[in-house]
Amino acid sequence: MRRGAKSRMNEVSLGRIIGRTTSVTEEGFNSSSRPMEDDTNAKKEEEEFNTGPLSVLMMSVKNNTQVLINCRNNKKLLGRVRAFDRHCNMVLENVREMWTEIPKTGKGKKKALPVNKDRFISKMFLRGDSVIIVLRNPK
Repeated sequence: MRRGAKSRMNEVSLGRIIGRTTSVTEEGFNSSSRPMEDDTNAKKEEEEFNTGPLSVLMMSVKNNTQVLINCRNNKKLLGRVRAFDRHCNMVLENVREMWTEIPKTGKGKKKALPVNKDRFISKMFLRGDSVIIVLRNPK
């Protein structure tokens, strides 16, 4: 393998790991080819997280408060957000998952009443595409 090809491989894999274009080669650390652009993008994203719709999640992380998340599977999650990203992927702790079930009945019997169920999950990763709405816990 050529020396240049190996350097490029290290550069790409580290860039994926740390999420930036900083690279490591045999010669040492190389800074990004566009450091000013990276800084402005990071500042813009941070400002969006602090003021935009994702500010609910940012405040939950900073203040360690609970949020109520309504999911596409018709379940509700009440828990504390540890981390999140722009896609609403989240790492949650001390989660209470709540849902309702309608028990099955035999032939000729009356329709059963819905039953509320819940369970506790200590840590979980929630994929953002399953999130419908996030509400902060009013206290």
